Amino acid sequence: MAAINELISQIDNAELRERIQKEVDKLSKQKKFGLVFEEHLPECTPLYDIPVRRGAKVALKTGKVNNFYTVLKLDGEKAICIKQGEQDAVEFNVADLVTIAEFGEPIYPYLKPIDTVCNAPDSDLWHTLIEADNYHALQLLEYLYAGKVDCIYIDPPYNTGAKDWKYNNDYVDGNDTYRHSKWLSMMQKRLKLAKKLLNPQDSVLIVTIDEKEYLHLGCLLEEMFPESKMQMISTVINPKGNRRDSEFSRCEEYIYFVYIGKAAIISNGTDMLREIAENKTVNSKDKPVRLRALLRQASNHGKRTDRPNLFYPLLFERDTGKFVGPGSVLDIAKDRNSYKAPKGMVAMWPIGANGTELTWNLQPTTLMDKHRQHFLSFGRWDGEKRTGYYLSEGQEENFKKGLYNIVGQDHDGAYIIALKSSKNQDIRPMTIWHKKSHSASEYGTALLNNIFSDRRFSFPKSVYAVKDTIQFFVANNPDALIVDFFAGSGTTLHAVNLLNAEDGGHRRCILVTNNEVSDAENKALTAKGYKPGDPDWEKLGIAHYVTWPRTVCSMEGHDINGNPLKGNYLGSDLSMSDGFKANAAFFKLGFLDKNAVALGRQFKEMLPTLWMKAGAHGPCPVIGEDKIPKILMLPENHFAVLTEENAFSQLEQELDKNPEIETVYIVTDYEPGYCAMAKGLKVKHTYQLYRDYLDNFRLNTGRN
Repeated sequence: MAAINELISQIDNAELRERIQKEVDKLSKQKKFGLVFEEHLPECTPLYDIPVRRGAKVALKTGKVNNFYTVLKLDGEKAICIKQGEQDAVEFNVADLVTIAEFGEPIYPYLKPIDTVCNAPDSDLWHTLIEADNYHALQLLEYLYAGKVDCIYIDPPYNTGAKDWKYNNDYVDGNDTYRHSKWLSMMQKRLKLAKKLLNPQDSVLIVTIDEKEYLHLGCLLEEMFPESKMQMISTVINPKGNRRDSEFSRCEEYIYFVYIGKAAIISNGTDMLREIAENKTVNSKDKPVRLRALLRQASNHGKRTDRPNLFYPLLFERDTGKFVGPGSVLDIAKDRNSYKAPKGMVAMWPIGANGTELTWNLQPTTLMDKHRQHFLSFGRWDGEKRTGYYLSEGQEENFKKGLYNIVGQDHDGAYIIALKSSKNQDIRPMTIWHKKSHSASEYGTALLNNIFSDRRFSFPKSVYAVKDTIQFFVANNPDALIVDFFAGSGTTLHAVNLLNAEDGGHRRCILVTNNEVSDAENKALTAKGYKPGDPDWEKLGIAHYVTWPRTVCSMEGHDINGNPLKGNYLGSDLSMSDGFKANAAFFKLGFLDKNAVALGRQFKEMLPTLWMKAGAHGPCPVIGEDKIPKILMLPENHFAVLTEENAFSQLEQELDKNPEIETVYIVTDYEPGYCAMAKGLKVKHTYQLYRDYLDNFRLNTGRN
């Protein structure tokens, strides 16, 4: 429309110009049925890593990124520039400019390490946070994980009309006639890339939204995923209601689920079944209840050194295997082999499969209380041990509510219980969710304030709402890969860590967020003379000021000032101050100057990307400025790189010595040679890398 209006303005005949303008205005008010949006609205990318030089396209750091100029020449600290379609040159300070790339122009990414949090040095579980415009991050993730993502959960900007989201580096005004079109254009481009990430055999896309755009979003999803099932549910996130002038108070929002391939909800996937089981229409047909394992996992502060007071023997009769009771807690300084079990009995200790000394989940007194109430059960006796299970605190509450049936007792007297279900079929959550723990104010804002003590982020999701939502699809997949490219405050990663802690899973989460500052901070920083890219500006951006600090604090179990977090997570005995046994790496997506990529530093810039593609095992490796070896073996990271083809036989020998290696990258421009070498390697994955960095990673072209 802007182009048409510009052409109309060039008509000399005033009467004709007015008549044509009126007809165009009429046409612009007509709406087609379905989606109407500008599919090719351009997006520009600021490239802070690339210096301003002659011929480059640049924009003012404090201006709109789409309002760009071409540099005619540089004169010291000044840049002489000209705008397309204009004849007069203008002069700017080079320090006020940023190089930009228009949509469609190739850009060359790299992951710049910013920070790490390592709260589980013995674990190779590493989550990642990427500071980036999510469009370009999705392009990179396509290279890394095309068809490998199990779950995408996003909470995009809701386009409420408030200044809560940006488009083309500028806030979208609520009165903008094309506000909905811009939102749809922004979402379509990102969902198109997201679709390529999802496992086509079995995965799910989850998108939350409110009433402003849910109709448009539904049409867009149906258009983009015609081969998939789709369902929308309503969820109460504000039980008190959000007052609207002269309107009904809004208390709910909506969640779209796109079922890819054979994806289906797991009926025993979340604690939401408790609410469903309370339904009076449920009859007495039975469904087994899964008890909690008595042995605490190492990833959940389960080592003997973590909780010495939970390291004690369980005593069983040697001949029958009958449970007798717990022995005394063994002092941390004593060897368990020094303990002598009473005559006729066998002592069973909490020992992991690899021989690590772990702990039980219960204190001895609590364990005996469970036994007396018939809530403690043991598996088959093999002459040395029996696997222990018990009814968790939350399950005990369900038992007291009458949600379970006692269908028998085992030979130890433990109750065999089952969940009341309807007509002996799976219980499925309904399409309207109303759960107290999903309240955004109590379990989103309040939880975040517990970490920061000040309001740094508006309207965060309840961590339990996110956990319940994704758990329906990943409960039976402990190694699921979960992506959130509208990360916001980082609730999704928090929820994944909580889910892993509860069931011992090893799910990995990738967050993507930009580093925008709020509208108020934007004005305040601008008034002080700061510009985007300045350290004082960037430190207040959401990635550095909210998402990453929350990740660190929730994993280490303290607030922003180092004080232990208070309370337990709902429905479990997990203390917030214990944090989570996991690790995370923080990267910034940067862009390299294609004219200045030195061959000697290519490999160094590529390494974090290769680490992610190989599964992000262990800490991200770092190499110095020295010459790159012919073979780089990284057993801790489960991958290796062959940089010189003539060292292939040596690589095979090294792989025999390092069975941990699962991925091998082979640097060669000769594809038949790569295929021959890859065929002979006994590893899970092989990938070809070209000698020229620019041939390996080119974004913005050929991927749309």
